[in-house]
Parts: sequence; C-alpha cells; structure tokens
Amino acid sequence: MFTGIIEEIGTITRIERKKSSLKLVITSEKILHDIHLGDSIAVNGVCLTVAKFTSQHFEADVMPETFMATAIHKLSPGSKVNLERAMAANGRFGGHFVSGHVDGTGTIIQRKKKENALYITIRVPESFTSYLMKKGSIAIDGTSLTLFGVEERDITISLIPHTQKETVLAQKGIGEQVNIECDMLAKYVQNIIAPSGKSEKSATLDLLVENGFI
Repeated sequence: MFTGIIEEIGTITRIERKKSSLKLVITSEKILHDIHLGDSIAVNGVCLTVAKFTSQHFEADVMPETFMATAIHKLSPGSKVNLERAMAANGRFGGHFVSGHVDGTGTIIQRKKKENALYITIRVPESFTSYLMKKGSIAIDGTSLTLFGVEERDITISLIPHTQKETVLAQKGIGEQVNIECDMLAKYVQNIIAPSGKSEKSATLDLLVENGFI
C-alpha cells in the first residue's frame, strides 16, 4: 500500500527486454537507505518487487500483465521515474490509498501554465469515467492528485511548484502516456452498486427503498 506522495525521482540505468517482460535497474539514493529484498516499490505508480539491490541501485522484474497494462514498457535507459516505498504504519498519511495496481494508461492532451500552477489535461479510457469526480482523488504515475476538472473522458489536474519539481509528471509532454490508478474507494463502491456481470445484486434505487435505506 502506498500514499501517492513521491519520495524520490530515480533514473533507469539499464533495461533487459524480452517479448513482454522487463528487468529494470533503477538508480536512486534516498530509498536505498532502508530497502530489503522483497520490498514493494512503486515505480511511476506500478508496484514492483525489489529482486536485488546495491548501495547505488535496485532491480525489479516486470511481468507480462504489468508490461501490457501500464506505460512502463515505454521507459528507456535515462528515463526518470517516480519512486515511493510502501507506506509505514507509524507515519502521516499525506495522500490517499494507492495500491500500485495500475488500472490503465491515459494520454496527455494539454498543458497550461497559470501563475504558479501547471494544469495538465489527460484523456483516459471510457471505462474509468464512473470512478472520476471533481475534487476526487487519482494517482497519476503514482502521484496522489486531485481532479480539478472532469469532462467525459478528459480529466484535468493541477501541479503546485513542489509537485512540478519533485515528480516526473511536469516533465512529460503532449502525447505521452501516464499510468492511471483510480481511487480505490470509488472502485469498491462501484463494484458494490453495480458489480460486473451480477446485475441481479446491484444496489438499485428500488432495492434501497425496499430495505429502508431511503
């Protein structure tokens, strides 16, 4: 489990590619001060497992499912990536619940500077729309952000100067893909109200009235 508060920007130093899998070698500094084999690290919002590490870098494997479902296969040596260790139980929770299980990718379609803020508009898959609402939470490349605009498939977020400096999102241009994880609580609620393939159990208005909830 993660919070979406990025700890460090790392650098991809080596990639071993197969047809639909990868081995990533990522140089970092801060997170290596407290890292162990088997730890979970969110890399651009994708939960990966530390398979090997030294004092300068760590290695992680990307399986075919992750390769296909995220934008991580578009990385190359020299790419900058957001890094976050799994949340500690004794710390402040500054973001929102982020699992590191990316729902899919979106495409940046607009960037606009407004005083100290950078507004970025991203087009997401139609299947995400039921999880999105203005002022709701979303994780983009692992960064916990607030939705400032939702229009059909287009969402707009705003980056403060700190987030522009401390994450990779501000460095991305129009046409680039980003990893999207919709709010976990919204997904659970949606599944309860209208579970896929189980419409007979859906929480319809009539059912709520019948059982005294309305």
